[in-house]
Amino acid sequence: MAGAAGPGIGPGAAGGDGDDSLYPIAVLIDELRNEDVQLRLNSIKKLSTIALALGVERTRTELLPFLTDTIYDEDEVLLALAEQLGNFTGLVGGPDFAHCLLPPLESLATVEETVVRDKAVESLRQISQEHTPVALEAHFVPLVKRLASGDWFTSRTSACGLFSVCYPRASNALKAEIRQCFRSLCTDDTPMVRRAAASKLGEFAKVLELDSVKSEIVPLFTNLASDEQDSVRLLAVEACVSIAQLLSQDDLEALVMPTLRQAAEDKSWRVRYMVADKFSELQKAVGPKITLSDLIPAFQNLLKDCEAEVRAAAAHKVKELCENLPIEGRETIIMNQILPYIKELVSDTNQHVKSALASVIMGLSTILGKENTIEHLLPLFLAQLKDECPEVRLNIISNLDCVNEVIGIRQLSQSLLPAIVELAEDAKWRVRLAIIEYMPLLAGQLGVEFFDEKLNSLCMAWLVDHVYAIREAATSNLMKLVQKFGTEWAQNTIVPKVLVMANDPNYLHRMTTLFCINALSEACGQEITTKQMLPIVLKMAGDQVANVRFNVAKSLQKIGPILDTEALQEEVKPVLQKLGQDEDMDVKYFAQEAISGIAARARKLDFPVKDSDEPSVPGADKNHFWRPRGPREDTGKGPAYQLHVNTRDTLARLEMAELVLFFPKQRLIPLD
Repeated sequence: MAGAAGPGIGPGAAGGDGDDSLYPIAVLIDELRNEDVQLRLNSIKKLSTIALALGVERTRTELLPFLTDTIYDEDEVLLALAEQLGNFTGLVGGPDFAHCLLPPLESLATVEETVVRDKAVESLRQISQEHTPVALEAHFVPLVKRLASGDWFTSRTSACGLFSVCYPRASNALKAEIRQCFRSLCTDDTPMVRRAAASKLGEFAKVLELDSVKSEIVPLFTNLASDEQDSVRLLAVEACVSIAQLLSQDDLEALVMPTLRQAAEDKSWRVRYMVADKFSELQKAVGPKITLSDLIPAFQNLLKDCEAEVRAAAAHKVKELCENLPIEGRETIIMNQILPYIKELVSDTNQHVKSALASVIMGLSTILGKENTIEHLLPLFLAQLKDECPEVRLNIISNLDCVNEVIGIRQLSQSLLPAIVELAEDAKWRVRLAIIEYMPLLAGQLGVEFFDEKLNSLCMAWLVDHVYAIREAATSNLMKLVQKFGTEWAQNTIVPKVLVMANDPNYLHRMTTLFCINALSEACGQEITTKQMLPIVLKMAGDQVANVRFNVAKSLQKIGPILDTEALQEEVKPVLQKLGQDEDMDVKYFAQEAISGIAARARKLDFPVKDSDEPSVPGADKNHFWRPRGPREDTGKGPAYQLHVNTRDTLARLEMAELVLFFPKQRLIPLD
């Protein structure tokens, strides 16, 4: 770590001359020079508190120079420093002294690590808004010039992000210099610098005068869009969106469209991919006239591109393209110029392309209407429902609500049901998991009668799946279905089938019964829980498998708040007390946990655990409490409870003590 403490300031300086006010900066320096990265990082994160303790003048004259001289550290420390300095204006005396923060940030903007440079640029952009106009020209603009003319590409790339924030408030003479600096970066010999300039070209264009955009920015855009590096050309496409929004239709056609047409047919698939990815934004920027004459033919080419990544990106934009077309004549344009290419993509050889199309194609039904949907789109939906790729089928099923609004779900049901069944029984458990997540949506669309007839058995089958994640999701699914169809439906249809599983030979299935009861009890209410579910839970307390018994205890704790006092006292309490004497330590532990949990909610019950808020044993107070011993702590000897310390208040006192030690005789101001 480079840098020195400076005259009279060091770890021992405070005690040497009796000036305790020097102690905070001494501690900071000591920690910043520590070999432990975490200590240095913690010290950097305390900069705002240190600055408050020092005051604005000493922060400017001592702290900032020290930081500027020590910009040689681990990247995570530098990143934290760059972030802290962005909020330091008030700590150095306000906008009149904001320029004092520029030297350390300028150094950070030249380091090798990209994330540190980006954070430094972000902080510089933030601070630039706090400069007075005079200070901006005197301090900030020279900084931008120094970075733009730096020997290393790192400083020049950082400079690209600062032009747009200083240009609007600069004088006319300086504006010309700023534009010249930016032009030189756009033609820099280093590709990384040209990339940075291309990425900020659109942002810079937005703050320029229209004449300057036409005379300077458009030629730069044209050059960057034909750069030898495809990584530069693709960023120029992004800039095209911002530039197109600033120009008239005639200027667009003459100045921008030739370059955009060239980009849509670029030899690099990454550039064509960027055109496809930004297509909706380009469409809005250029307007309907140019969209019809130029963009739709370009979109057709992207939909049949030789690279699957480009076709997939274009397929994702099909719905947005159609929605943004002029309402007058939209249907004709889609049917004649877009739909034929969509039909080809339905049977594409690449599953990612088909999946991308399946995620948006259902949305076309609301645009084309019922007749066109039934005649043209429905065959495509049905073909995708039979696709061999599970993701394609899932994307179709997850967007069924769009078609339901237009033609009704019944017309799809005959083809829909086999696809759902096939997905529900797919060999890949993640596919089964995905279809479970869509089941409540499907249930709402199909209605209770159709659901009971066709899909209810599937939902119950998932409860005994061999994968735990499926059983867990199926349990959550049942709760959502009860919320959708009501408690009467649950009482007649779901609850009886769940309770039958309590007698299943497989203990995992018996445990699933308990999980279902936990989920359903809240949705079904007190009466159904008490009359139908509670007796089964209590019966399972005698299960031979310990895992089932301790899950009984957890279930009783879960449904306890739903039950009335009488049921808790007469039925639940004896069972939990019996489980509390179980031979298995885990069962005993969870039984005691349940007793404690229920007792905390129902203070009137005479359970054998007193509320921790009312200590009645030696050593118990607000910072000490009794809890049951865990399974690994219970040796079978001694009391079943162990005294623990509440560390929250203790830690708070330690942290305050630490601050007092760090800043003696200083008035501490808490930071929000």
